[in-house]
Amino acid sequence: MGIYKLGSSGGEVGRIQSRLKELGFYLGPLDGAFGGATEAAVRAFQKKAGLTADGIVGPVTWRKLFDERQAAPAIASAALDHKCLALTGTFETSSGPPECFVGLSGDFDGQGLSFGALQWNFGQDSLQPLLKEAISEHRSVVRSIFQSQFDVLMAVLDSDKTEQTRFAHSIQDPIKHQIHEPWRGMLKALGRTPQFQAIQVKHAARLFQAANTLARDYGLWSQRGTALMFDIKVQNGSISAVTRAQILADFASLPAGLRKKQSEVERMAIIANRRAEAANPRWIEDVRARKLCIARGEGMVHGIRYDLKKQFGILL
Repeated sequence: MGIYKLGSSGGEVGRIQSRLKELGFYLGPLDGAFGGATEAAVRAFQKKAGLTADGIVGPVTWRKLFDERQAAPAIASAALDHKCLALTGTFETSSGPPECFVGLSGDFDGQGLSFGALQWNFGQDSLQPLLKEAISEHRSVVRSIFQSQFDVLMAVLDSDKTEQTRFAHSIQDPIKHQIHEPWRGMLKALGRTPQFQAIQVKHAARLFQAANTLARDYGLWSQRGTALMFDIKVQNGSISAVTRAQILADFASLPAGLRKKQSEVERMAIIANRRAEAANPRWIEDVRARKLCIARGEGMVHGIRYDLKKQFGILL
């Protein structure tokens, strides 16, 4: 399972709605869309169950709601590169798998259309290769989703940048830059497929390899260490020479005799804090929260509590 909140959608949200309706908390349609009525029902259920009434269905609320032991999430059995992409995508979208793979936005940043866990986009020609690969390797899957618009998608991908940008503008609100239906729903449906998620993981390989190298460079050996460096590569780009010098100086001041796991956590916390302090002042605390959450294995980011081992299978 993932984390479900206002704006989430999909089969698991429909399951939540069905259970809330069964318990008498929800009276709306079972449409798989986590809207205000679903949030209100979740809050009411949480209040009665003695939980924090935040309207978010995380591991604790899920377990209470379905009166079952929490099963290991599907992402827990995935390869580490897939887990790292899912975690960073979840931080970016505030939605767990599979919704973290379907981030979708219009031309608010001049890139025409952005999609996926890492916001691949038309403007930088980074999204087109993913969509072309999906069509090439999983044509029947893509056709079943886009149906009558499949040929339109093909034509767009075969067009030049000007035509692609023109198309992107034609399917979104010119002010809010929200993608119109049916394209919004079709793209999100594509992002939820295992096939397109695998393509996203493949196209994030360069960043994952760089994260592995960076982790080794700082003496980190754990899965969380790689996840930390992957999130740094995605959110912050890298670590500057000055910040690196500060980190190494802090490493040198660590007490001798720390156990291996203790040393790993302390090193990650140092990296987390130093990289946050080097960020734009506006985002320092956001960066710090994300990075310390990974370093410690748990924490609160954007109002959502995370447990990396339970939710993503990312271990120390």
